[in-house]
Amino acid sequence: MDQQLQVFIEVAEQKNFSRAAEELHMTQPAVSQYIRSFEESIGVRLLERTNKYVRLNQAGEIVYHHAKEIAGLYSKMQNLVDDLANKASGPLTIGASYTFGEYVLPHVLSKLVADYPSIEPQVTIGNTADIAELVITHQLDVGLIEGHFKEAAPLQNEDFAEDEMYIVTSIDHPLSQNKDRQSITELEDDIWLLREEGSGTREAADLFFSQSGFYPKRIMQFSSTQPIKESVEAGLGVSLLSQWAIQKELRYGNLTTLSVKGTPFKRHFSIVTNSPFQTKALQVFIELLKNSEELTVLNMETKT
Repeated sequence: MDQQLQVFIEVAEQKNFSRAAEELHMTQPAVSQYIRSFEESIGVRLLERTNKYVRLNQAGEIVYHHAKEIAGLYSKMQNLVDDLANKASGPLTIGASYTFGEYVLPHVLSKLVADYPSIEPQVTIGNTADIAELVITHQLDVGLIEGHFKEAAPLQNEDFAEDEMYIVTSIDHPLSQNKDRQSITELEDDIWLLREEGSGTREAADLFFSQSGFYPKRIMQFSSTQPIKESVEAGLGVSLLSQWAIQKELRYGNLTTLSVKGTPFKRHFSIVTNSPFQTKALQVFIELLKNSEELTVLNMETKT
């Protein structure tokens, strides 16, 4: 990759010439010269400099966005060429939405690293929209997302796993001892603890409500699943959560599920990529996902 581009990205991310020089194993004057030359070639200043900070201006933001995409494509190209003569190895950038990334992916990665020790996985966890965007801009090799990303035109999308979602309550909830099938309207006075807009879990919850002809009177939003589980356990409200997220709590009796019409609510997880070419590392990872015994075991544990 062009040295000027690499130096610019490092300065933009470090927001400091000295720290960028350390990361690049260069002198600070050399870094400054690269930035001057790069700005001259672009034809405009890209960084605002004072004694206290270095930051991107509007032009710099534009260049940085595309520089990251160029860097991702360059890395992918190099890995594909290396694959022609080598076995599965090297970096593999994986993105996953919260539910899959926090509760399932660690089991898959453990097997991947054991079977292919030369592969170096790097993981980013975020909501569905963020992960899809990083795949689109070539900053991730693969994304594992829930729901259907609305702007997925450039992406190759393939379902690979089915998830079941259940309504969960505290063990002290008035309906927790009722094993008969219940109507969701019996929960209309409860506070519903839900993930934020843009997450696949929230998309699934909204779809479930729509199909049930019901919408909660009161909603409290959270940016991750763990505080939702803690809040449900504390009796704050109820939620609709993935089977994978609630295994331990069900096993130890900290939460319980309600038998409500329309549950378990089923959704699919998808593998998304943004290139017709795949490195050997990505190929073996996707193959491992599709044939993962871990998914089967996790699903069975929830049902038992």
